[in-house]
Amino acid sequence: MNKDQLHRYISQRTGNEKNICQIYAIKDNETVYDDCWRGFKTDDAANVNSVTKGIMALLAGIALDRECIKNVDQKVMDFFPDYSVKRGEKTIYDVTIRHLLTMTAPYKGKSEPWKKVCTSDDWTLTILDSLGGRNGITGEFRYATLGIQILAGIIERATGEKCIDFANKNLFEPLGLPDRVIHGDSSKEDQFDFLMNKNPRKYEWYSDPQGNVTAGWGLCMSAKDMAVVGTLVLNDGQYNGKSIVSEGYIKEMLTPHLKLGERFGFMNYGYLWYKPFDDKEVYAAIGDSGNIIYVNKEQNVSVGMTGTFKPRIFDRVDFIEKKVLSVIV
Repeated sequence: MNKDQLHRYISQRTGNEKNICQIYAIKDNETVYDDCWRGFKTDDAANVNSVTKGIMALLAGIALDRECIKNVDQKVMDFFPDYSVKRGEKTIYDVTIRHLLTMTAPYKGKSEPWKKVCTSDDWTLTILDSLGGRNGITGEFRYATLGIQILAGIIERATGEKCIDFANKNLFEPLGLPDRVIHGDSSKEDQFDFLMNKNPRKYEWYSDPQGNVTAGWGLCMSAKDMAVVGTLVLNDGQYNGKSIVSEGYIKEMLTPHLKLGERFGFMNYGYLWYKPFDDKEVYAAIGDSGNIIYVNKEQNVSVGMTGTFKPRIFDRVDFIEKKVLSVIV
């Protein structure tokens, strides 16, 4: 399959590929693939859903490098001395940043409190109400999109900057990418539209009424943006000869800390990044609807891919390996 054939394949598909908007690939620091579908152009952005978590992991690393955060084992509650812990709650005092980064933080209740959090004035403080619980720290993997909101609050309190400003200054601008702006609205109707709307978006980041970014979802990026971020990871935190994130942190971020179950394809999990294969140097930040940053250290390739909302599409690693790499490697 060549590039024209891949374009037609995606254009004509009626199955899982019919929502793909953009694919952008960089190999050996050179652009080797750039294509768009569904009315998108290269510089358009899309809500990349949980790929946002992978960006948060990088921002946490930058905050650690600057010693705004002491280490990943620092306690979450160190950053929220003004938060009133619920009576009888003890576990919350033992939760660390590492627990947030590896999705092993404990939460009360069986499901995430989306309605409670997303209708509140301050989403960060509201999700803190669910952190902890009677079972203590178990080390169990519990995928919690809302829990990553706490990480954004930590970065803000540790650095003294709004998370979006910290991201623009220390990540997007050094990578030559456009600054993000706060989305602004956070009504129920707007949240639904932000998720479902299939049109290109501007370079924005969803936020709560306080202007706090949504850390587990809601960052808008182009496939090109994601491929560039992937190149940063590929090059151990370096970009154009400049260190943006320390090599030590990137290594720790990508190191498997957990082996996931069937729901997540038995992938390995680092700090909000996946290692899909035990025996290959492939890593990914993965979001719903097929949004992905794919990093292949063996082939020196980084791929970004965006997709509009489509339920039950999660992992496009296999598609990239079988279809995209065949036309660029």
